[in-house]
Amino acid sequence: MIPIRRFRPIPLLLALALTLAAPGAVRAADDAGAPQRRTISVSGSGQAQAAPDYATLSLAIETHAATAAEAAGRNGRLAQKVAGALKARLGDNGKIWTGGYSLYPEYANETNPNARPTVVGYRAENSITVETGSLDLVGPLIDTAIGAGANRINSLDFNLRDETRARSEAIARAARDAQAQAQALANALGVKLGPIVTATTQSEIGPRPVMMRAMAMSAGAATPIQPGQITVPATVSITYEIQ
Repeated sequence: MIPIRRFRPIPLLLALALTLAAPGAVRAADDAGAPQRRTISVSGSGQAQAAPDYATLSLAIETHAATAAEAAGRNGRLAQKVAGALKARLGDNGKIWTGGYSLYPEYANETNPNARPTVVGYRAENSITVETGSLDLVGPLIDTAIGAGANRINSLDFNLRDETRARSEAIARAARDAQAQAQALANALGVKLGPIVTATTQSEIGPRPVMMRAMAMSAGAATPIQPGQITVPATVSITYEIQ
């Protein structure tokens, strides 16, 4: 008697995998033999300037006293006076808020490094932030704050609320710079520029603010404030195919 051999059928998924594998392998071999695309890549930079349309002023009231309660009390009274004067001067042309508050001890300058620190007093600081779109009020606001008891100007920043127009102009200038570089490079290499393969622009975190310190020129003199231009930068990277 001739024995009968039984064959197990190939599972359907395995059969499909074997069927699809061959065409993929052929395509991979074809791609490997394809000529590589010849390209050059350049990066251009550009910037645009615009007049600022709002300012942020940070000022502070600093007080010293023998005890923490006394330092805090003096500071609180002065801060209320300064904030009230600023609100009256600003009106509806901006907003005011507390930027920060701190109270900490002051120590004597000990010559012996092993000596225990000695508390000689306390210092309280209360910072107030003012934001306004009326740039002509910045100088008067500083004078008002100092007259009411503020004794430190931390910073003064000028900026743009919407930098879209300046950003677009900066990107256009950066693109032209990149194109000029690519053409110069192609000429130097003896090749011709082909179509653009990729073009990207790097996003920036807002425009560069104009920062300045504001100080009165002399006692009783108005504080002169002259905001400069805001510089908005951009970078464009372009990859060209070359012939």
